[in-house]
Amino acid sequence: MYAPRPAVTLTHPDWSRNAVLYQLNTRQFTPEGTFRAAQAQLPRLKALGVDIIWLMPIHPIGEVNRKGTLGSPYSVKDYFAVNPEFGTMDDLKAFVAAAHAQGMHVILDWVANHTAWDNALTRSHPEWYERDLDGNFRPTPWWDWSDIINLNYAHAGLRQYMTEALMYWVREADVDGYRADVAGFVPLDFWNTARTQLETIKPVFMLAEWEMRDMHYAAFDATYAWTWKEAMQKIVAGDADTAVLFNYYSWNESAYPREAMRMTYTSNHDQNAWEGTEYEKYGPAREAAIVLEVTGEGIPLIYNGQEIGNPRRLKFFEKDPIVWPAGMSAETQMLDEQGEL
Repeated sequence: MYAPRPAVTLTHPDWSRNAVLYQLNTRQFTPEGTFRAAQAQLPRLKALGVDIIWLMPIHPIGEVNRKGTLGSPYSVKDYFAVNPEFGTMDDLKAFVAAAHAQGMHVILDWVANHTAWDNALTRSHPEWYERDLDGNFRPTPWWDWSDIINLNYAHAGLRQYMTEALMYWVREADVDGYRADVAGFVPLDFWNTARTQLETIKPVFMLAEWEMRDMHYAAFDATYAWTWKEAMQKIVAGDADTAVLFNYYSWNESAYPREAMRMTYTSNHDQNAWEGTEYEKYGPAREAAIVLEVTGEGIPLIYNGQEIGNPRRLKFFEKDPIVWPAGMSAETQMLDEQGEL
């Protein structure tokens, strides 16, 4: 009766322990911007030491209030379809299978908090959306994301729909989990239930774009180490000394469960597009920051292009592929010709 109960009830997949994550922006990863073209690069990612590939949202993008020419991949038009810009469902399955064959795993970016204005749910279930005082759909109020509208998780039907959508991609495409966009804007009890349901199919890895202790108990394996990143940037800017980093590690050890995985990073799609390249943010301390990220406490993230020191901010709403060194393309072509892919 009085015996302590474990706070953490989830079990991390064995393959996720001490993993290196790689965020792949399909649109910009190759000149073609497709799953098929990205698949040809898998041997290189394996050689780099990547364990988990995080694919940015793979769904069709809304057209109403679209930003730029191609739109934001976080403006989801259909949770059960593949963006034709990237290829087909068969192409996605082939990418996942090829990654598995090389000992890597694949997680999808999942946008549960909001949808595009022209998502079919706006017509079939308009009651599932937040409304403003005039009764209109409510755009996300933070930043300038006028291309998306917020969902309302007070509805059991929405929770069931979204959970079934999450299960669909694990079952049909054999993906290995999810990175949850703005996870803290969605009720935690939804994520707890979704994790339980996903585990009925196979062990999954769940990464939350959030920083909160309780997310680690039953829903998420890993959360963003925002405070680590902020500490590093304060040190580089001369606004703090290394004590601020010591404070992070002390806080993390004291406040978070021992089982919690914290994702450290110096760049990602948000950082690169809106805050600046790693050169802009870290300057001459860039390499030291990356070394600490990779060798220190936590699981490290590589944003595509970091491995070659990509110096550019990649456009978010347009086609703007990474410029890879010629040797990488030649190596990929050689492997392809030898039939090793």
